[in-house]
Amino acid sequence: MVLSTKPARPRWLSWAAGEISKLRNAFSTLGWRIAGATYGAAYRLDSNRVDYAKARALYNNTDDNYKLGAGLAKPVINTAVGFMGVPRFRSEDEDAQVVLDDFFGANVSREQQTHRDAMRDGDCFVWATREEAEDAVLYPESKTRLVYNIIPPEQVAQVVRDPITRAVREYVLKSEHAWLDDAGNSRKCTVTQRISREKRVIKVEGDVPPDVQPGEERNPWGFIPIVHFKNEGDETEEFGRSDLEAIEPFLKAYHDVMLHAIQGNRMHSTPRLKLKLKDVARFLANNFGITDPKKFAEQGGTIKLDGHELLIFMDEEDAEFIEVKSAIGDAAELLKFLFYCIVDTSETPEFAFGVHTPSSLSSVKEQMPILVRRIARKREHFTEAWQRLARIVLAMTAQAEGKKFSTYATTLKWDEIDPRDEKDVAETLERIVNALVAAVQNGLMSLDAAVQFLGQYVETMNDFLSDDPQVPGERERIIKTRILMARLEDGELAEEEQKLIGKALGNAGD
Repeated sequence: MVLSTKPARPRWLSWAAGEISKLRNAFSTLGWRIAGATYGAAYRLDSNRVDYAKARALYNNTDDNYKLGAGLAKPVINTAVGFMGVPRFRSEDEDAQVVLDDFFGANVSREQQTHRDAMRDGDCFVWATREEAEDAVLYPESKTRLVYNIIPPEQVAQVVRDPITRAVREYVLKSEHAWLDDAGNSRKCTVTQRISREKRVIKVEGDVPPDVQPGEERNPWGFIPIVHFKNEGDETEEFGRSDLEAIEPFLKAYHDVMLHAIQGNRMHSTPRLKLKLKDVARFLANNFGITDPKKFAEQGGTIKLDGHELLIFMDEEDAEFIEVKSAIGDAAELLKFLFYCIVDTSETPEFAFGVHTPSSLSSVKEQMPILVRRIARKREHFTEAWQRLARIVLAMTAQAEGKKFSTYATTLKWDEIDPRDEKDVAETLERIVNALVAAVQNGLMSLDAAVQFLGQYVETMNDFLSDDPQVPGERERIIKTRILMARLEDGELAEEEQKLIGKALGNAGD
């Protein structure tokens, strides 16, 4: 035993030390709450991701646990993608405009797929590559071409960011491959790629696939040619969110209610026979020839009504069928409530789900503005990613082909979302034109102002006066049209005069 030579600590000193420690912890916590993450805690980016397999199963309605409800998932995504469309890129540089039109014009379907994957999975990664030998026989018009590649989000294992600026420094891609060699043997491997501004490193674990060379190569572009389309992005989260996440509980509830209603309907759809008997033994003997009911029951006998259209009853005996009220009818109100929860949460009009027209007539006019605002928000949300992809396309073209563009900046043009049909649009345009004509003829508006106002409704109209000498203004186009029409009228008049003269000469000859 070792005895300590230190004097015993007074109780009051131990108590004071404990209280001081409590105060220190309290002030430390208070300081963290006031200062936020700047001083008290390190910044951590939430790297949780969407369950991509489940999101696709809901979209394709292949999950057995959601079968009766997930059919509503696809309209939520496809309606937004269909109304959203794809952007048109506009650049002040004419040569850059040609490059943008060629690239994005050839990849319209992939652009739509990008929107669909981003809204469904939460993330979509687009990798622009310049291929020199891939399918060269199919593209003899160009030795090299830009390829629009969509990376499955599962393959993006990590996004390495700068700890200060949060800018992307490196993408880590990991994918598994399986194939059969020439001898028919199964081969598999895991390929890991690390792509940064300076280099691209490829590592292979397992069998090396054909035409894949592990190692390190220089990145010739000086930037990472990958764009992350993050749906419903947030500064605190690394990856996006699926539009199906918010309605997933309602899809599950809809499935459960419908399943129980169908099971109950199947159980009670066949009417049950109710017998009111005074003497069961006599009834069985008279109708089924059973003389010993006890023995018949012990032997497991069953009674079938097939072939017994006529039953014999004694006095005060009766029979009737018991019919249960439809279970689906009882669940209809709950299913309707869940349906409107899905409509409201997903910001999708009810008519998009195929509701009968009379019941959804009001929603076409009242809910369409909700969809329009949702589409506008989605477009603005993806604008930065599309503009970055356009810069990548122009930069890669400029470096590879030695071209110089005055700017890489682009603006996006989207098709207007008009909830009106063609008849409403035509009637509106007719009223506007008639009003403008009346205003110009009565001296209430100049022709310049009328043309400028009408140009808001007709996209093919130019400015009344153009600053670009190569682009004629609407005034010059109107004058040119009037001159052409005058010539046509003069030609028709000359033809009529020639016919009359010929007819007169013919009569004179007679």
